[in-house]
Amino acid sequence: MYKAELVNAMAEKAGMTKVQAKKALDAMMDTTVETLKKGEKVVLLGFGTFSVVERPARKGRNPRTGEVIKIKASKSVKFKAGAGMDM
Repeated sequence: MYKAELVNAMAEKAGMTKVQAKKALDAMMDTTVETLKKGEKVVLLGFGTFSVVERPARKGRNPRTGEVIKIKASKSVKFKAGAGMDM
């Protein structure tokens, strides 16, 4: 599902206009990103948890040449599905 399709579905389910649904979705996404940038979790009970994980620097290999390379430390977003997401 693409963002536009999600906006349409949200508008229909919530009984609001597409413009209102888009504003709500954009606000939720912006707030989630801002919170994660602060290093905090976003917990949506029954849906799941977004958190930031830090990956340490490590050594890897170039698959073409087999040469050992250094991989920089990085941060990544992790999502853990909640109990309400059982399929």
